[in-house]
Amino acid sequence: MKYHALAIDGPAGAGKSTVAKLLAKKLGYVYIDTGAMYRATTLKALEKHIDLDDPDAFGFLKDTKMVFHDGVLFMDDEDVTKKIRSNAVSNNVSVVAMHIPVRNQLVEIQQQIAKDTNVVMDGRDIGTVVLPNADLKIFMTASVEERARRRHEENQSLGIESDLKRLIKEIERRDRIDSSRNYNPLRQAEDAIYLDTSNLDINQVANTIYDMFIKAIGIMRRN
Repeated sequence: MKYHALAIDGPAGAGKSTVAKLLAKKLGYVYIDTGAMYRATTLKALEKHIDLDDPDAFGFLKDTKMVFHDGVLFMDDEDVTKKIRSNAVSNNVSVVAMHIPVRNQLVEIQQQIAKDTNVVMDGRDIGTVVLPNADLKIFMTASVEERARRRHEENQSLGIESDLKRLIKEIERRDRIDSSRNYNPLRQAEDAIYLDTSNLDINQVANTIYDMFIKAIGIMRRN
């Protein structure tokens, strides 16, 4: 059986997760939030008080269980939705995500999931590394200010302390780190569609991508 995959990449705070959740529900696919996986890794590393700058300190990942249920990530059978959105995790996740052992371990898990089911997957390197043969690749972005505003509203809805000015600086910092790392940096795949969502609401973005995806898999099925 041929499984289908929709890959959504883009910088921090672009709204990828929210849109991907809507699309997964609309398509009846499994939603995989790869960013949440890197955040969960960072959370566990912080709780274990390991050196975040040491790429060899993340051996615990081999014994860490990560499972998605209805788009929610459970790490070691615990719903970590709120914990992974803390400021401590946000301030360190890009550093953790730079480590090759961490990326390799999580990419392997992501690819295995996509091998056995239809998925909507979002992150930084989905179209370029994780799912290079995805049926449709979207590079989704927005202005730094708009991304910070969206993240600020998300934090507030989750009851997380949030400061808009600090978020703008943090997103600018994460953009620099994610785009400049030597291994699997954030970049648009050559065959990805660039989508600036600064002036679009979430439903408009989801509907636009949905129409493109249905067209893409329709063309593939005919071929």
